[in-house]
Amino acid sequence: MITWMQKHNKYLVITIWVATIAFIGAGAVGWGRGKYGSKATSYGRVGNIDIGRYKFNSTYRNLYNQYSEKLGGKFDDAKAKELGLYKQTFDILVSQAQLLNMAKEYGIIVSDKELSKYIASIQAFQENGVFKDTIYKSYLKSRSIKPKDFESSLRDDLTVQKLMKIIETKSTPFETNAIATALNISDKIAYKVVKPSEIKVDLDEQEIKKYWEQTKNNYLTSKKYKVEMLWTDTVEIKPTEKELKDFYDQNSFNYVSADGKQFDFEHAKELVKEDYKLKKAKKQALRDYVAFKKGKKQSEKSIVVNDGDKQFSKELWQRIREAKEGDYIKPKVVDSKYLTLKLDQVIEPKVMSFDEAKDAVKKELNVQKKKEKMSSVANDILKSNSNNDMRKSDWIKINSAKKLTDLSQQESLQFLQKLFKASAKDGIIALSDNLVVYKIVDQKLNDVDSNLSKVVENDANRIKKSVFESNLFKVLGKKYQIQKFVKGI
Repeated sequence: MITWMQKHNKYLVITIWVATIAFIGAGAVGWGRGKYGSKATSYGRVGNIDIGRYKFNSTYRNLYNQYSEKLGGKFDDAKAKELGLYKQTFDILVSQAQLLNMAKEYGIIVSDKELSKYIASIQAFQENGVFKDTIYKSYLKSRSIKPKDFESSLRDDLTVQKLMKIIETKSTPFETNAIATALNISDKIAYKVVKPSEIKVDLDEQEIKKYWEQTKNNYLTSKKYKVEMLWTDTVEIKPTEKELKDFYDQNSFNYVSADGKQFDFEHAKELVKEDYKLKKAKKQALRDYVAFKKGKKQSEKSIVVNDGDKQFSKELWQRIREAKEGDYIKPKVVDSKYLTLKLDQVIEPKVMSFDEAKDAVKKELNVQKKKEKMSSVANDILKSNSNNDMRKSDWIKINSAKKLTDLSQQESLQFLQKLFKASAKDGIIALSDNLVVYKIVDQKLNDVDSNLSKVVENDANRIKKSVFESNLFKVLGKKYQIQKFVKGI
């Protein structure tokens, strides 16, 4: 997923307007202060369009959240830096600015009425289905977003959406028929699945140790941190019903379901109570932090934790990794209370001894040896002139939903996708774990299935859209000059 996003990030601009407002339903945290936030008003210019600070920071945060979501939350600033997320953000905004220049040239605009109507349609700004200006302004204020910045950014996104709708291209009947023909080719194949479970590998101690000596720098202990902990609890805070209701009214946009619907007070009450108590406890947590630094309070516990241990949040881990030995880390929320830390020691990774690494080395070597043996077995089957030991399929097509024997449903789909892209009449196709040796024994062209006409049309439109967008950006890249005002992006 990351590889695909990196390769195609300039085309993400066409749908980036969705991400710009997606944070509203999720109640995004830490919005809008990027690495370069204080260095420039604009980061660059494309044609007559400036790439401003707010737009850059908000787009960066949206892109960051997209990666994090795709990776199940296993994404941090270090990974973002490794992947060049600042450059990706700039490239996306360059592409959007190119489209905005084009829209300006052809007189395509989003009126104040259209913008207001769209903002009013956002559920997070509504109460009982009706837009509330107080909720809208309170939301932006709570995240230090100026209305003019948000509305300008949203206007740009809606302009791009309108432009792309106007220049949208559809496939011609000839193009649709060409794809329909490809989808209606059927093959009969002989095939055999080579599975790791069928391959036996014997490893002796000497062989494992030799492999460890060659690769031991790959087997390191995890980085560890010795920290002292001081907790500030919220258990003594007893809010009244009125205090909770007032707090909810001021922050109702934070309490929404996964589908973006706002919870009423009764359904959100427990979350409201937790948030209220944390807000009230924050001053005490900061007082405890100061007392801890001055030696007036002592830590309650000292522990050694592996880097990334799930008992600490991603935000707290970011602070720990940035800290130096002896630094105190300001209180952060952990398990509905505040935790202040002092970093005593950073324990760097070191090469594991053979005994420590043995199990991992054995497992890795076993996988490698199995792959080598599987490849050898598969090639022997492929070279064989006989198909007697191979399974025979019925007629199959690229979009066949039928499960093949010895393969799971998902593996069958993957295999068929690769099979119908292959140019050779026989070969070996690698799946996630298995190898499939195939030989095409017969082939035919079916009549076009009318039931697939809509699917074919959608595929044809998608392919043409992709080609069109690719060529469009090549033209716009030559037409509008790109200037960078900040280094490192």
